[in-house]
Amino acid sequence: MNRLYTAVIIMLAVTSGCVTTKTVNMSSPDGRITVAFTLDKAGQPAYSVSYLDTAVMTNSALGLKRKDADFTTGLRLDSVTGPEAVRESYTLLHGKKREASYNALRHTVHLSGSSGEPMDIIFQVSDEGFAFCYRFPGASAEVKFITEEGSSFGFAEGALAWIQPRAASKSGWNMTNPSYEENYMMEVPLATVAADTNGWVFPALFRSGNCWVNLTESWPDRNYCGSHMAKGSGANEMKIAFPELTEGYTGGSVLPQSGLPWQTPWRIVTMGQTPGIIAESTHGTDLALPAREGDFRYVRPGRAAWSWALMKDRSVNYEMQKSFISYASEMGWEYCLIDVNWDKTIGWDKIAELARMAEEKKVGLILWYNSAGDWNTVTYHPKDRLLTHESREEEFGRLESIGIKGIKVDFFGGDGQSMMNYYQDILSDAHRHKLVVNCHGSTYPRGLQRTWPNLVSMEAIRGFEFATFDQATADLVASKATTLAFTRNAFDPMDFTPVCFTQYDNFERRTGNGAELALAVLFLSGVQHYAETPMGMATVPDYVKNMMKEIPVSWDETRFIDGYPGRYIVLARRSGDRWYIAGVNAEKMPLRLAVRLPFPVAGSGTLITEGDTLPSFSTASVTPDNAGKINIEIQPSGGFVTKF
Repeated sequence: MNRLYTAVIIMLAVTSGCVTTKTVNMSSPDGRITVAFTLDKAGQPAYSVSYLDTAVMTNSALGLKRKDADFTTGLRLDSVTGPEAVRESYTLLHGKKREASYNALRHTVHLSGSSGEPMDIIFQVSDEGFAFCYRFPGASAEVKFITEEGSSFGFAEGALAWIQPRAASKSGWNMTNPSYEENYMMEVPLATVAADTNGWVFPALFRSGNCWVNLTESWPDRNYCGSHMAKGSGANEMKIAFPELTEGYTGGSVLPQSGLPWQTPWRIVTMGQTPGIIAESTHGTDLALPAREGDFRYVRPGRAAWSWALMKDRSVNYEMQKSFISYASEMGWEYCLIDVNWDKTIGWDKIAELARMAEEKKVGLILWYNSAGDWNTVTYHPKDRLLTHESREEEFGRLESIGIKGIKVDFFGGDGQSMMNYYQDILSDAHRHKLVVNCHGSTYPRGLQRTWPNLVSMEAIRGFEFATFDQATADLVASKATTLAFTRNAFDPMDFTPVCFTQYDNFERRTGNGAELALAVLFLSGVQHYAETPMGMATVPDYVKNMMKEIPVSWDETRFIDGYPGRYIVLARRSGDRWYIAGVNAEKMPLRLAVRLPFPVAGSGTLITEGDTLPSFSTASVTPDNAGKINIEIQPSGGFVTKF
């Protein structure tokens, strides 16, 4: 019924000669989401969005400017194709859901510019949101250049925003920005957000009318840059912005350039009545390119011991890494990460010894690398080993020969087209040598882990290490934890490096031990690097240590139970027949919840939360009532984990 209705509206809009503005109406399969494309009398394309008949976005701009042609005005609507059903099922090696499916209706709006050149705008509308991209059809080896994208998101009046500011290129410590490591602005009226030269990064969360909205984009297919947001002309409007010209690989392109045909990345809008739609959705990977190259069965999601989090540079020596490998083995974790300067403080011969010892203990070693290049002034090493295909082949071949299982690559240089390609070059070469990859000081994944399953994580968050650098960040860990399932960690792996049960050296930890334990369930990463040391883990009760041995990183199912971004969150995740429920309270008062379990339960479960003092724990057995509810009290900056 919805498809027939949509098709009729399209036909009437295109053929009617009595109106100057042409309209194409599109709806989701369940009819809740309506997207209306319009082309006004000046030939300017735009769209609006409603959810359950309430406006969410209005008068949002569309179009692109190329050096040789303007596709933002003077356009002609030639035809519309669709709706066409898009159905796809796929498997994710790690994340919130192993088996994912995508069902959408595709509409392609065929336009032509004043010169007669064609441009298509493709819309795909599903029950979880919609996405759009641009396509220049035809075939030509001549390189075209896009100088500006006109896409915007014009929210309805009164919209609220949870957004992260963007740092200027080559600013910050050793010129390492932008690296998506600023603190979020929480629940601010979008109209009060002033225009800023640096803009704001994806993913971002908004509440508009009766609807929660996440904005993100897909990874470019080697033909586009990564984008961010700038303030639009309207008080509640955000628009697409391109990187600064300093954000490229040395001598490489920054702004989009390509021959034809040319399809741009998807602009992805996930939406629903509760933020839980976002927390449960796989929309961000639904629009990602499938894996293209070979066999990824060597990719082993898992947990990692990591000395640098609390002990910093001084810990990167042979004896300490031996102890951390033994720690990972004792905990049943799959990896141990050896961080900066290992090539000098340990050396290749001793690294080979550690790799052999780790293999005997069924632990894989991950080694740190500096991405190098002229985009920053960081002196940490190994450096300059990943810059070319030839040097990568030599380095990765050596790593494979001694049994290294992965690399952590740090300090990338922004979102220019050539820099986005550099990530894929590393992943492609690492794949040939069966190496998993974790990127730090980086952009965010944009679904790239589906295209390259050996990408196990990316940082792109002001995570745990920053909490050890300044008190202001340490103060925000709990509130950030309640927000990331709807923003940065909604669709993509995030290397926050959670779980610290002991105190930091220089600053005060604000989160309770129950909250720290909860982060192991709430945060998603293909390899979860835990901050706690073997010395700290030795001080916790056995029931906590056993829980830390059990919590997986690959989930079969995720259910949102309750929460409000910035205030509190309760999520349930399933692995096999085990359910873990985790929650964090960022409020200043205790939070009492009657949690309805989203699954049938026979018998009782185990609850772990804070004790009466910060460094302690408490455990109890919990049994659901006849309505399937359990009563939980979460202390301020505290949390819990329950296992059934």
